[in-house]
Amino acid sequence: MSIALSNTPVLRTERLVLRAPGPQDWESCAAFMASDRARYVGGPLSRDKAWRSFGHLIGHWVLRGWGMFVFCDGARPLGMVGPWFPEGWPEREIGWSVWAPEAEGKGYAAEAARAARDHAFTTLEWNTAVSYIDPPNRRSVALAERLGARLDPQATPLPGGPCLVYRHTASGASA
Repeated sequence: MSIALSNTPVLRTERLVLRAPGPQDWESCAAFMASDRARYVGGPLSRDKAWRSFGHLIGHWVLRGWGMFVFCDGARPLGMVGPWFPEGWPEREIGWSVWAPEAEGKGYAAEAARAARDHAFTTLEWNTAVSYIDPPNRRSVALAERLGARLDPQATPLPGGPCLVYRHTASGASA
C-alpha cells in the first residue's frame, strides 16, 4: 500500500522535480539527519528524533496546506526546500537542506529554491519571506545571497541562539 499526501503541487525545473514528502524519502532524510552535515538544522539526530522531524515535515503540509518540497533528480531524493512556517516562527521562511552529499556544489539547491520561492510568491501570494541561517553556515549564506536575498538586521531571529535573517522579496523572485 502506497500512502501519499493528496492534492499537493509538483514543481518542475530543468533538472529537478519538487514534490511533497512521502514514505519513500524517509531513509534519505534519516541518513542526512544522523550526519554531521545536519549540524545547521538541529542535528545530528538519533533515528527516533529524526523520525519526529520527518513527521513535522509531512505534518506541516497537513496543517498549513503547503510546506517544504523534496527535490529529486529522477526518483532519488536530494534534499528539501520551500515554504515553511511552523508554530512559533516569527515569519514565513524559504528553507533548504541538501540531504545527498553528492548533490552539493551542483546548483541543485539554488534551482530548487528559486522554484519553491516563486511558488510561494505566486501561488501562495506571499510578498516577502526570510531564510533563517546559522551564522557559521557559509554555504547557506552564499545561497541566500545568490538568490538575491539580503541580510535584514531588523528582522526577528529565531529564538534559541544566534541566527542570520536573510530577506527575500517578491520583486527579487527572478534573481
